[in-house]
Amino acid sequence: MISFKGKHFMKDVILLVVRWYLSYSLSYRDIEEMMLERGTKVDHSTLNRWVIEYAPLLENEFRKNYKKKTGRSWHMDETYIKIKGTWNYLYRAIDKAGDTIDFMLSRHLFIRFCWDCMRFFITKTIDV
Repeated sequence: MISFKGKHFMKDVILLVVRWYLSYSLSYRDIEEMMLERGTKVDHSTLNRWVIEYAPLLENEFRKNYKKKTGRSWHMDETYIKIKGTWNYLYRAIDKAGDTIDFMLSRHLFIRFCWDCMRFFITKTIDV
């Protein structure tokens, strides 16, 4: 659990400000002005210290508690989709449960990559 002991502001204010800075392209002075409009006077240097102190802790907490762990078993999926009128290749790594682990979007077909994957899977199934 992240400790906010000894801080002059409430935990909710600190988390809100850090979230705004990390989620949106706002400067410290923009956030300072937004907080002043809400009735809380916070200096931009204080916001900088909060982001430096709490951003890594929040990331670790998120990864530890909320990010799913993937197993060793996964497969590659390739499909052809239309995005804004142009056709693109979508490559996805999918685990056993059907959740997407990672993806890559490309306008070009990676023929050599596909042949290497197919050769690997064929040799793997023949050896079994």
